[in-house]
Amino acid sequence: MIGANPFDGDCRPTRVPLLFKSGRPCLPFPHPWNFQRPIDILDAYFWRADEESGSGRHNRYLDVPGMPPVLVTRDPGVIRAILTATGDREGHFDRDTLPSTGIARATGDDTLLFGNGSMWRQQRKVSAAPFGKTSLFQIDVFFEFEDTFRNTVRKRLAVLRQHLLETGSSRLQIAVEPEIKTLMLEMLVECFFGTSIDYQELQEVYVPALERIIDHIVRDTVINRLGFPRSLLARFSRRYAQANRDFAAFEELTDRVLTARSSGRGLWKKFRAEVPDAALRSNIKVFLAGALEATTSYATWTISHLARNELWQEKVFREVEAIADYSPEQLSEARHLGFVLEETLRLTPSLYFLPRKATVPTRVQTADGREMSIPEGTHILLDVWHANRHEDHWGESVTGFSATEFAPDRWDKLATQKGPTKEHLHFGFGHGPRVCPGKHLGQLEVALVVGVFVKLFHFRAIHPDNEVKAGVSTKPADGTLVELELREPSAGMTTENEWDTIVKPDTSD
Repeated sequence: MIGANPFDGDCRPTRVPLLFKSGRPCLPFPHPWNFQRPIDILDAYFWRADEESGSGRHNRYLDVPGMPPVLVTRDPGVIRAILTATGDREGHFDRDTLPSTGIARATGDDTLLFGNGSMWRQQRKVSAAPFGKTSLFQIDVFFEFEDTFRNTVRKRLAVLRQHLLETGSSRLQIAVEPEIKTLMLEMLVECFFGTSIDYQELQEVYVPALERIIDHIVRDTVINRLGFPRSLLARFSRRYAQANRDFAAFEELTDRVLTARSSGRGLWKKFRAEVPDAALRSNIKVFLAGALEATTSYATWTISHLARNELWQEKVFREVEAIADYSPEQLSEARHLGFVLEETLRLTPSLYFLPRKATVPTRVQTADGREMSIPEGTHILLDVWHANRHEDHWGESVTGFSATEFAPDRWDKLATQKGPTKEHLHFGFGHGPRVCPGKHLGQLEVALVVGVFVKLFHFRAIHPDNEVKAGVSTKPADGTLVELELREPSAGMTTENEWDTIVKPDTSD
């Protein structure tokens, strides 16, 4: 029946008006004039939803005649149920590839990100070993990351100290994101893939190319729905001509990474698959661009939050101040740093929605017994961003703090409670069978970056508001603009201490 609700169950969604409504931020679907405002598009689904008291408060759907329905949910119970039921078995949800068609055109469609069914299962098996915690957190592997990080920090600090000396100032105003992004790419390329590339080349050539490619992917997904070849569009568009040059640099970077495979350096030896380089190429591209994007988001959000919260910045500093070697054990014992990282993923997740698709008519049940029947072919947007920011799920009555407040204390409180609080998931790395394979890599790199950044600098935000920009991932809109100054060494430190090892420029040459 036209206009009838195609969903059923006791957490049945309510319909979203398709046409423009006064006060709504934008139309509830991406088009050429709003695709750069994805958070607003998700907002549009829940326009005036808080006025409802039933299941439609957190579950909405869009129904356009002749097209499958679109379900958007900010209900953590429904999100968890759908993520748990995602996989390659009969009746499971697939990852919806519609929002990532631009990524597939950029990297290839035979990837862990884009693949479904048996292809996904095969790709997941290949990537499990090198991305696993047992691989990354082995002492020798972990310290390769730390050594690379330490050497780069030493060189960058030498540049900073020289700048401060020349300007006669003790403080510097800087957008941290570009430096973090280059550092993340260096650790990924050198430590994970065993390829040595000069930091300046990464900063001046590959990072800008990858940044523009990420922007291109978002635009191409919406604008180029017919899938015209980039080479054809480049004849008529300077933007696509630039994209061609950027993709050439991306191919070059991929070539350099694959060249190290025969040497066994990095974590190549952990890839348990006898396949030619060409078969790995698409996934390598996804890892290079995706891991860079996600870890940069995670680290810059953490620094951005701490720049606006001096109390927690100092709590983390007191924990990391005495750490000399950043081993997994020492980082895991830094409880306040752990709370800050968890709160960052909750309040400002890198992946702000997770796409799924119903392969057959499916009935899901939440942990508390609620059910929803979902029609075959339904496009599903699991709205993690708004689920994590709603008072019903993360507010004062549940966690003791406002859901929209950066409050790492909530994790201390939840850790001391029992029972239902164990159900609190922020989905920062997804959940279920298709949880992010780079979860442990992200945790390793971000813990290193944030821990050392807080140890070396006292910093504060230039802008009081912490606005978001969103594309493939989310990041601070101001580029993590801060004013920073070097911390003074603690009393009793000598030249043997780790402070001097990191901060003082290497004069061995």
